[in-house]
Amino acid sequence: MSTSKMIPSRVTSSPFSIAQRASKLRRGTHVAQQRCFRGQNQSRVAVASRIPSSRRAGLFLSIAVGGGVLYSLGYPRTLHAEEIPAPAEVKFEQARRKATSREENRDLISSQHLQVKKSWENPGVYAWGSNSGRVVAPDSDEISIKAPRRIPYFDGKLIRDIKMDRNFGAAIAENGDLLQWGTGFSTVTTNPTLTLTGKDLVKLTISRDRIVALSSDGNLYSVSASQKDQLAGPKLLESTWFPFWSSRSNISYRTIQLKDLSWGERISDISTGLEHSLILTSKGRLFSAATGTENFPSKGQLGIPGLTWTTRPDGPVDQPHEISTLKGFEIAKIAAGDFHSLAADRAGRVFAFGDNSVGQLGFDPSAESPIIDAPSLLPIDKLYKGTSSIPKVTDIAAGGVNSFFTIDATRIAGQGEDDPRGLGRVTADTWACGQGIFGGLGNGRWTHVQGTPTKIKALSGLYEYDEVKSTVIPIRLASMSVGATHMSAVMNNITNLRANKHSSENDTNWGADVLWWGGNEFYQVGTGKRNNVNNPTYIAPLDVEADKEKGRREEHRFQITPRTNIRLGGRTVSVEQRIECGRGVTAVYSGT
Repeated sequence: MSTSKMIPSRVTSSPFSIAQRASKLRRGTHVAQQRCFRGQNQSRVAVASRIPSSRRAGLFLSIAVGGGVLYSLGYPRTLHAEEIPAPAEVKFEQARRKATSREENRDLISSQHLQVKKSWENPGVYAWGSNSGRVVAPDSDEISIKAPRRIPYFDGKLIRDIKMDRNFGAAIAENGDLLQWGTGFSTVTTNPTLTLTGKDLVKLTISRDRIVALSSDGNLYSVSASQKDQLAGPKLLESTWFPFWSSRSNISYRTIQLKDLSWGERISDISTGLEHSLILTSKGRLFSAATGTENFPSKGQLGIPGLTWTTRPDGPVDQPHEISTLKGFEIAKIAAGDFHSLAADRAGRVFAFGDNSVGQLGFDPSAESPIIDAPSLLPIDKLYKGTSSIPKVTDIAAGGVNSFFTIDATRIAGQGEDDPRGLGRVTADTWACGQGIFGGLGNGRWTHVQGTPTKIKALSGLYEYDEVKSTVIPIRLASMSVGATHMSAVMNNITNLRANKHSSENDTNWGADVLWWGGNEFYQVGTGKRNNVNNPTYIAPLDVEADKEKGRREEHRFQITPRTNIRLGGRTVSVEQRIECGRGVTAVYSGT
């Protein structure tokens, strides 16, 4: 006899009630047996009873009616025995390759340890994303680079800073000289080329067509992104090592000077949009200046109401202007998007000004007035209304049409709380505003306009246990890099770089976690796919092949190496890995 599996039907109760009423037996009737048999394609029902013919006819009629209803409702006409699954094939994990040394064992058991080791042994620059301007891969004609790839020129080298656009790139060499490359710089030269030298540069930013670089002594230089303009423009007189002797510079560049600096005051930081720059001094004063060659800033990003091309004062077009509205506030951090500006003071207050067409200033946009041309205080307290927490902004970041704020929220006793718990506990949160249609808000949504800041849950409310301090601590962001449409965040989680020849063979190094999200049109997020990402995600290690060589087939995540002292080329240097998100491109480099 074959085995059958009955499949429950979806029949309503009415056919069954009809059959039940029609088959009621009069008193004394005895039902002996009822069995169901399943043959190949036949079924039969045998009923042994003492039932009069009239009742039997009614019973058959009810069965026929019920069967018709069952058929019309899709009850299966043929039932099949459940197929017996084939025995599962048991696969045993292959034995891990046997290590021949303590260090090799660490490489075999930990991808993170191997990543840290590789970053020390072979520093350089990894880049990916759009290669239309031959910036990411100067020696390749590929339009897009889908996975991290080393730029050969920088192999084994440390650099101070790097900024990349789709059409041109700029970097500061370890000795402080400026390097430039890309088709926007030269269609003839592909490798990075020295341009501005002898200035001991420490930081650079780029606008639409110029490079603004800060030197170690607080001087600010503006250089064209085009080699043709550098060679054709006026050359400044420069002092030489020979006393009372000067010579013309090799390229054309401009110096940006601030007026009325106090004793000991100097430029300490810069941030640049497509057409403007923010310039911060060591005394907390903030200046702004035009930076683009083609257009004068016209969206309020300079922070000076009424300042336009026609109303600008006499003097150079790129002369700095102090933002008088912020006098008295000791500004500590600055950030510039394409056409908007952010400034945070030491008390944790944030001021925003410029273009607010998609809410990138943190205010709901208005079609009647999409521009805010004077610094306006952001109501950060409203984000924590009713939470019994006091917020303080710890950092800001901006790029494209997005802004980001990291906030420490400290727990206090709420009104009416008799026994408050967790007083003084700090929660580290990250908030975003602006455009989210490409995923740039990082909140899991595709939002066109976001005025009120929205919390990035993947980067907020995180904690870990500190074994050294024997306590739970919040995980903050160590840094953020914001490109035109994509972003990255380096977590300030606990790292370990103390594994050495004296420690256990299972003692490994590991770095800081990095998460990525946003527009991915040119594969710039690093996932290897082209779809946009609206939630922060991990990417694979920069050198996937190194993992495969160790026999690892499972996917691990990229971790960045924090600052430490290493031996490189017979000398001791302080080095760390950093991330730069540009306009459709991304770079990870070994920085001094």
